[in-house]
Amino acid sequence: MLDGKTAAAEVRSEVASEVARLKERGVPVRLDVILVGEDPASLTYVASKQRDSQEVGIESKVHRFSADASQQELADLMGRLNEDAAVSGFFMQLPLPEGLDAMPLISSIDPAKDVDGLSPESVGRLAIGLPSLLPCTPHGVIQLLKRNGIELSGREAVVIGRSNLVGKPLAQLLLRENATVTVCHSRTSDLPEVARRAEILVVAAGRREMVGAEHVRDGAIVVDVGIHRKEEGGLVGDVRFDEVEPKAAWISPVPGGVGPMTRAMLLHNTVTAAQTSL
Repeated sequence: MLDGKTAAAEVRSEVASEVARLKERGVPVRLDVILVGEDPASLTYVASKQRDSQEVGIESKVHRFSADASQQELADLMGRLNEDAAVSGFFMQLPLPEGLDAMPLISSIDPAKDVDGLSPESVGRLAIGLPSLLPCTPHGVIQLLKRNGIELSGREAVVIGRSNLVGKPLAQLLLRENATVTVCHSRTSDLPEVARRAEILVVAAGRREMVGAEHVRDGAIVVDVGIHRKEEGGLVGDVRFDEVEPKAAWISPVPGGVGPMTRAMLLHNTVTAAQTSL
């Protein structure tokens, strides 16, 4: 089992040690969040990020706006956060309420403070191999594999999903690790046949339980990035776990797999941003 809880605990411990070291040197480590509106999922997510920060000694501040906040108000705040030396990194919680355009705002984030790794400059730096803060979920997938001793170099990897948030940057990170990468999507012909080529299969399609045993070769490593709430309660991923688990050498559960790693890598990015400010 690819246990994200254990791997994330390792990352948080490393982050806590580095935060303590930086504080001894008088270096502030602070994560700011911009939250617009009252979306319940966003409120829950931001609260969890605050708790995570406090546990490792990172100061956290939330800038809250009502749903009728203007584009200019948000742009002005982001400009101030870019200039504030006390702020190690910051991000804007998505999605934004209707009427606001996220991309110009995200584009304005200083790449050195872009702890979500989503600005066009951060994405471009990743694509051409320059140092950058990496998107949290794709980086979390790589760390989940590495911290379980899984070799990536030379392996055949298939990514199902081509989103800007996960699929595309994950393909770039797998290439950086010298894997051979195929990216699949809704127009892929005979998806099960292509997926069965994978030694490492990462499913980030955003479609509940779309991948079954017919997509998986015997002994494959399967990482499920999806997360969906069941009507009867509980969570499931993009993979039909009970069907795939007997065929897989390794598999990530939902919950408890990629999710904890995403949260841990945000903390990792924050302390990395603080280090680069020295």
